[in-house]
Amino acid sequence: MKKKNIMNNAIYAQSGGVTAVINASAYGLISELAQLAPRTKIYAAQNGILGLIDEKIYDLSQTKKSLKLLLESPAGMFGSCRFKLPTIDNSDFYENLFKILDKNSIGYFFYNGGNDSADTCLKVSLAAKKLGYDLYAIAIPKTIDNDLVVTDNCPGFGSVAKYVGTSVREAALDLKSMCRSSTNIFVLEVMGRHAGWIAASAELANSEKNKYVHKILLPEVRFNEDKFLTGIELDISKYGFSVIVASEGLRDQDGNFYSESSGKDSFGHKQLGGVAPKLADLISKNLQVKYHWAVSDYLQRSARHLTSETDMEQAIAVGRMAAKFALNGRSGVMPVIRRLSNSPYQWDLGEGDLNYIANKEKTVPDDYIDDSGFGIRLEGREYLLPLIQGECFPRFLNGLPAYEQLDLHLV
Repeated sequence: MKKKNIMNNAIYAQSGGVTAVINASAYGLISELAQLAPRTKIYAAQNGILGLIDEKIYDLSQTKKSLKLLLESPAGMFGSCRFKLPTIDNSDFYENLFKILDKNSIGYFFYNGGNDSADTCLKVSLAAKKLGYDLYAIAIPKTIDNDLVVTDNCPGFGSVAKYVGTSVREAALDLKSMCRSSTNIFVLEVMGRHAGWIAASAELANSEKNKYVHKILLPEVRFNEDKFLTGIELDISKYGFSVIVASEGLRDQDGNFYSESSGKDSFGHKQLGGVAPKLADLISKNLQVKYHWAVSDYLQRSARHLTSETDMEQAIAVGRMAAKFALNGRSGVMPVIRRLSNSPYQWDLGEGDLNYIANKEKTVPDDYIDDSGFGIRLEGREYLLPLIQGECFPRFLNGLPAYEQLDLHLV
């Protein structure tokens, strides 16, 4: 099917786990399209690709509030989803999808997400080409896991790294105050299925003078219980306490997840969780010390009150670049961040081919992990540190962040 309408409208959708700055990418995209293609009508799908399939589409021209609210609001303003599209051999599915786009004269498709979302965008791009539909499909990078390949880092990660580093430093100071007669162990479980970037960012809590985080447990390093317990004993002997930050995707010596449930998502990923209490119980049974544990979970993901300014700038920038890619006739690509130098930190944007990005993962490299397997080397710290720089506080009202929602209207 060939698209009939000469005028190309645009649709934007959010996908996967949300972040503190995903809405900033939406703002970057929408504001750039409004400037470069003022006649282009911009829509947003409710709850990602599912909103497009169900024809639940917001007409952003009907929104009366300032779109700048997107810059101050965490999570997904338009709603997100996890949904795996069929292969492009399913012509009926994609014919129906393109009929919905054609009904609204949509020729630009923007999908804001991570690995699985890149897969969605690539399938839409390939199916459009196969079926002769005039569509430019652009992925916009977003993931707190920082595991997208090709790009140096991912918008959303820097703010999570800042949150985790801050949280464990504060928790460590609390623990240090009480360890003489009370708690000796604190375990924090963070997200990260196959890539331990978030756990690795806990290294940023440490300084030249103070050791706040003693053990970092990554999916990239097989977990040895005996070696771990010996290390904890040494920490308590030296510092009086031990702070452990563990990825949810921690694996045992056989390569199995250290803690998992039987549930799976639409992409077949197993539901993870429970690493922190399992580690705390292991320590308690073997060392007979008092512990506390916590799971950062959604708290880390949408902590807009502690957003990295660098993260915010990059989130806006990839949204703007996505608009330029589409208007220049690119499809099946994604804006990627390229690091030019660490100190001073400099970066620019390039183009990544979704064929080399979708369904692939970037893990923490071996040369970032120290010889013990429980810490991060200077090279890793130098990679991480620029990503958390700068503060970008939201507006506060009555002592709390004033997270205001847009007035959204379905077509």
